[in-house]
Amino acid sequence: MENKSYFLSLLTEVEPDAIAVLKGNPTYPDINGVVKFYALPESGILIAAEVSDLPDGEPENPEFFAFHIHEIGDCSGNFENTGNHYNPDNMPHPEHTGDLPPLLSNDGYAWMVFYDSFLTLPMILNRSIVIHQKPDDFTTQPSGNAGEKIACGVIREPSIK
Repeated sequence: MENKSYFLSLLTEVEPDAIAVLKGNPTYPDINGVVKFYALPESGILIAAEVSDLPDGEPENPEFFAFHIHEIGDCSGNFENTGNHYNPDNMPHPEHTGDLPPLLSNDGYAWMVFYDSFLTLPMILNRSIVIHQKPDDFTTQPSGNAGEKIACGVIREPSIK
């Protein structure tokens, strides 16, 4: 990546290779957001997430929310059909392939962009991306004691490319 602003140009000038539209569960129906995935030519994926109407903590204390890719792309019901964290190599938590950095919410809004060198587009298409009610403790097996699934979206190729 010779151009130092390569990631910025992807975010501002290129359509994502995959997208997940997040919706809240019945307890948190106002949560909404979008996660965009940009496959990189060398390896890995650039992931951009924007989420609003997350549950409020105290105004002076930002809230963290666990953020994971789950095995199954089924956000029906109360997201009980998403399966476990995506973990094709059967690694302990937090080394699952589907373990992502936590979302940091300020006044119910979170925006984050990060690079993941391990994921590829074929690995994640048609899986779900989930926001959990609590922060990931990065220790408890198998899922970091992340709590209830409060938002979910299925990772799909955009309909127009």
